[in-house]
Amino acid sequence: MKKGLRPITRSANPEPEDKNSISWIIWAAWADRITFEDIKETTGRSESEVIKIMRRNLSESSFRLWRKRTHNQSIKHRKKFENSRKQLKQRIYFSDDD
Repeated sequence: MKKGLRPITRSANPEPEDKNSISWIIWAAWADRITFEDIKETTGRSESEVIKIMRRNLSESSFRLWRKRTHNQSIKHRKKFENSRKQLKQRIYFSDDD
């Protein structure tokens, strides 16, 4: 059988069906490209509520790991994400000029 040109991408952790469920909030909080603002628009839950949900439903070590990860990453907040993308584009643009 001939394989296609495009690889099949399979997610180890697929998106839950119900977007108002706790499992979707946890999935979205772990996802790198979903900001807290997106979670609020989808579910109506603020960042502090998401943190409380994560604290209740994750083990202590997993919660600490997630908190450290979201605290250090600028992509969980939309303004910081957009600003970091602008800086990255500028670096790419300047490196192309060399």
